[in-house]
Amino acid sequence: MSDYAAKGFWLASQPYQENPPLVGSISADVAIVGGGFTGMSTAYYLKKADPSQRVVVLESEVVGYGASGRNGGFAMTLMGLMLTTTALRFGKEKARIAHDFGHRAVEHLGEFVAEHNIDCDYEKPGLLTVGTNPAQVKRLQSEIRLGESLGVKGLRWLDASELREEVSSPTYLGARYEDQCALVNPAKLVRGMKVPAEGAGAEIYERTPVLSFRSGRALWLETPRGQVEAKKVVFATNAFSGRFPQLQSKAFPVYTYIVLTEPLTRQQMAPIGWGGRQGIEDARNLIHYYRLTADNRLLMGGDDALIYLGGPLDRDYHAPTFRRLERHIAKTFPSLANARIEYRWGGPVSVPVDFYPAVGYVGNDKRVVYSLGCVGHGVAMTTYLGQMLRDLVLERRTDLTELFWVNRRVIPLPPEPFRFALGDGLRRALATQDAWEARKT
Repeated sequence: MSDYAAKGFWLASQPYQENPPLVGSISADVAIVGGGFTGMSTAYYLKKADPSQRVVVLESEVVGYGASGRNGGFAMTLMGLMLTTTALRFGKEKARIAHDFGHRAVEHLGEFVAEHNIDCDYEKPGLLTVGTNPAQVKRLQSEIRLGESLGVKGLRWLDASELREEVSSPTYLGARYEDQCALVNPAKLVRGMKVPAEGAGAEIYERTPVLSFRSGRALWLETPRGQVEAKKVVFATNAFSGRFPQLQSKAFPVYTYIVLTEPLTRQQMAPIGWGGRQGIEDARNLIHYYRLTADNRLLMGGDDALIYLGGPLDRDYHAPTFRRLERHIAKTFPSLANARIEYRWGGPVSVPVDFYPAVGYVGNDKRVVYSLGCVGHGVAMTTYLGQMLRDLVLERRTDLTELFWVNRRVIPLPPEPFRFALGDGLRRALATQDAWEARKT
């Protein structure tokens, strides 16, 4: 088994041919650090905009090794947390703008997959956000009312009886349905995005970690066996941004974990229904997210969001969370209580202190661009962000570069150990609210 295949079902789901690492010194017009959705999309759109530019991608492991190859595979409109949270943080008009961007991002993903014939198990069944206690129901119904007031289409409420016709669980009291949500095998998607990026002329080097970054008259990226002198640099590093001092204070690496069952039989699924194959989340703060894969396995993720002192990037296994996820499967769908768990994995996502994405220039240097803060909802957003990052790199002023989270001031994180105390304190506050609401059921 390859090292990346041990990182989860998606990364092990198909053979993969790695590109060789960078050896020697090269120059580039644009060097992109990170070979995930953001990096592949940015490379593609930069080369399409100006084929004469030399665009180089440096990936520390293999394409999709980080969150792009390990997430739940939900391509949704959501940016940050709930729509009501965005409205509270930035105002209703900006919440509407954000949802419109998310809607376009989901549309773009479907169009990109079709245009480039990417085999990634794409389907668009919509999203059910279920309420399992009265407080969650109230929150979801408030979301629908806010969405309707902002002109958001495609939202509706399903009461308990209507929801049972779609998916039956003894824990469900109702659900918000949104039609704008697709499901994919994310590792197949990001590897599929590599093909048109290379076809457009981008150079992609794998097993090429960036050991240091220096800026002066030129921009220098040092790697184990070479170096790149670049005119522009894009940090498409999300949860791995903490490796670079220029980005360390912008976001926490927060861990989410997933378990995956064996392929489920008709007998196991019969009491559940789920013929529509919708993606499902619950309305907790620390959500559970779950779905069926193309071969009819149940993927169950979430339950907690762990932060570790010092921000390590290798805490991919957490037995207590795996056990809780397995118990949650049995609670949600009793017919699956004895379903065998065949895969367990995890990884970090990028979370700013205000739980919202950030894109822009590093400091006042328009030669250096960054993107981070997907908060676990980056599948659609990051495949679309390549166009925004393209415009920032080329210093174009467009509708995308004028969006409110571009070059916004990100609340800086304090140094350790205060950073850990802040992050874990926020997590505990969210968990306490979840527990309180569950007790009042």
